Amino acid sequence: MTPDPTAPPAGSRTRKAVAAGAAVGATTALASGAGSLAAAAYFARRVLTPDRQRPDDVVVRKAGAHTVTLGITPETVVPGRYGLWIEDGFGHVRVGDVLGIDTAAGTVERELLAVDRGYLAPGGARWNPYFHGAPPDVSIGMPLQHVTYEGELGDMPAWLVTPPEDAVPGRWAVLVHGRGARREETIRMMPPLLAQGWTCLVPTYRNDEGVPEGADGRYALGLSEWRDVEAAVVEAVARGATELLLGGWSMGGAIVLQFLDRSPLSRLVSRVVLDGPVIDWGDVLAHHARQHRLPRHIGSLARSMMRQRWGHRFLGVHEGVDLARTDWVHRADELHHRILLIHSADDEFVPAGPSRALARARPDLVRFEEWHVARHCKEWNTEPERWEALVGEFAAD
Repeated sequence: MTPDPTAPPAGSRTRKAVAAGAAVGATTALASGAGSLAAAAYFARRVLTPDRQRPDDVVVRKAGAHTVTLGITPETVVPGRYGLWIEDGFGHVRVGDVLGIDTAAGTVERELLAVDRGYLAPGGARWNPYFHGAPPDVSIGMPLQHVTYEGELGDMPAWLVTPPEDAVPGRWAVLVHGRGARREETIRMMPPLLAQGWTCLVPTYRNDEGVPEGADGRYALGLSEWRDVEAAVVEAVARGATELLLGGWSMGGAIVLQFLDRSPLSRLVSRVVLDGPVIDWGDVLAHHARQHRLPRHIGSLARSMMRQRWGHRFLGVHEGVDLARTDWVHRADELHHRILLIHSADDEFVPAGPSRALARARPDLVRFEEWHVARHCKEWNTEPERWEALVGEFAAD
């Protein structure tokens, strides 16, 4: 066969093929890297950004005099006592245990315990995991003062509830709600504490609805919010507190743990109650990455972006979030306060593994009470008598 005189030499063809392949590989790698960066940034922002929207997530199919029929969701089929915000949050009802489930119709019938306000009718509603849907004076009939304390970012509102009688002078409980939650989350702890003479203060912290935002409008997962709790403790001390009980739910637990580590006022804390707490944010992020089927390197990259300066502009944060500082299993030796730790094995949002591990690491300080069936921070909802007895006993000694 006669060679084509117009064809380039074989060596030249090889070099061009190699160069073309390298260019395609580099472009693919670049696109893959950019995609990973975008995915990690999106994942991290979802964790750090407050949820401002609270859309309806439940459908009321039928409203009776003593029962309510709801569409089936992972929440509506769990036993226990809960609430529903209705009429765009202006109304509220309380529901009790499951009476029956019709899987074919996709409905669940529950007890209707009370219509607190508004009119219950078929339509959209929003699940209320706290059961209580109003401040303590309305929800549990306790006298309430609305107070304001000076925080790092400005004036911060708080609830102040004192025992009706037999208050123990100087004993104050500071109760910290979770990420994106409302202060109503803390009301369930008030009856056993008030019965033991503790005055209850429920603060707010940066990026809560209606209070000053942080400089970047992002959560720091407890690494900055603890300073707002410290400001609330300063207010409590100014009003006569000499001994403190701290309570925290979910991210509120992470905030409490940072306060114990960083604030000199932690010397006033005699005991801590944590419900479904974040003991290790790294474990929580890994759990959610698995749930969303993200490759492992995406979660690792998200953690790096939170911690390292180069990633801050992608996330819109001013202050780095070093998740290693939130890992209390590895930092267990640094804890010095007695802790009642309540956590459900069926917590879908914050896995209970780190809570168990912390209890094993510090059996001298941590009393671990494990629940089953209850979803995230809903242990009280499923077994309120057990929950209140544990808290009351812990607060009494």
